[in-house]
Amino acid sequence: MNRLQNFSSSTFASLKVPNFRLFFWGQAISQNGTWMQLVAIDILVLEMTNDGVAVGIATAARFAPMLLLGPWAGVLADRSDRQRLLIWLNIAGAIVAAVFTLSVATGVATLGWVYVLAAASGTVTALESPARRAFVVDLVEDRLFTNAVGLNSAMMTGSKIGGPAVAGILITTIGIALCFAVNALSYIPQLWLFARMNRTEFRPSERIVKGKGQLREGLRYMWDLSELRVPLLMVTVIGTLTFNYSVVLPLFATRDLAGGAGSYTTLLSAMSIGSLIGALSIARRVDVDTRFLAMASIGLGVGQTLLAWSPNLVAATVLAVPAGITTMLVMSGSTTMVQLRAAPAMRGRVLAMLTVVFLGSTPVGGPIMGYVGEHMGARWALLVGSAGAFVAGVGALISLSRHENRALAPTHQLSEAA
Repeated sequence: MNRLQNFSSSTFASLKVPNFRLFFWGQAISQNGTWMQLVAIDILVLEMTNDGVAVGIATAARFAPMLLLGPWAGVLADRSDRQRLLIWLNIAGAIVAAVFTLSVATGVATLGWVYVLAAASGTVTALESPARRAFVVDLVEDRLFTNAVGLNSAMMTGSKIGGPAVAGILITTIGIALCFAVNALSYIPQLWLFARMNRTEFRPSERIVKGKGQLREGLRYMWDLSELRVPLLMVTVIGTLTFNYSVVLPLFATRDLAGGAGSYTTLLSAMSIGSLIGALSIARRVDVDTRFLAMASIGLGVGQTLLAWSPNLVAATVLAVPAGITTMLVMSGSTTMVQLRAAPAMRGRVLAMLTVVFLGSTPVGGPIMGYVGEHMGARWALLVGSAGAFVAGVGALISLSRHENRALAPTHQLSEAA
């Protein structure tokens, strides 16, 4: 009993903070709706075209705004009142979801229109993501940073369990349009909970004054610190080649495993269970470093290789869990490391750059993986992703070794001189 109480106390410590608790539950509701919409877009395009490349293009349309707006969104997050900014952006997200609902329900949604609305949704995400990630740190004290980031990641990935599962049921029983409608409605409780927050309990944050060169300053700051540069480069490689599940898994489920829409959501939910386990393990850690990220990345390569060679849906569902665990160790671990290492005045810009390479690399990797999956098979697309994870992990270990050797060099020189 004491062990259980200690686990609960240490794992969920941040939820004792009222403002963070409101933020957490608001996001939990809204993110489930968001994942329902993401799954619905993928299935809708696949039903329209039966073409993996078209699904890849839809994914690219959804994430391309991150490449264009992501860095500037970080500057916006550092300049703005983050609570008010998030309220306005969530209103915009609700409007896009409502338009999606009407378009699909009335049958006027063409493939081109789906791409346009996917891009509109991606624009809101691009502007909202850095502010949302930085806002987590505004809500808790220093000792709860890692726990809050880990719990936030657990919530985000936990929504990938409920959202896709409900989406699969709705799509196969009632219809795709209802997924978009539920997402539009899910913004309402989130906005209400945002408005209930006690602003006097926010942590004081250094808001930068509008000026020239602030984007370049953030880029230079992140590149000069190895503890920020290495996660950025790792996520760039993994985001381009490995994190393309929305493109690869529908093809893997429907073609390689001969399943349907329900098979895809089953795989996605199983992977999300693993992601939840990984996120909770991050929440219990005191710190995250480069070596941890490197080993998690190599583990991701192993997990995705095993998933690629799954002989049937049952085996794939089981093997999707460890793939999900290692995916979240890399994703949540890199976010945690960057947030803890970045100076408060730089946090929004640094998180924006990490978000850019998380999500913005998908417009590059999505069509590529869609092409590989379409012409060579989804198993080969998964293997290409596993190779990317191996390369990122080994590269990080090499960089860490060089950094440690440089740090030890002056000591050796002094010893030889003596």
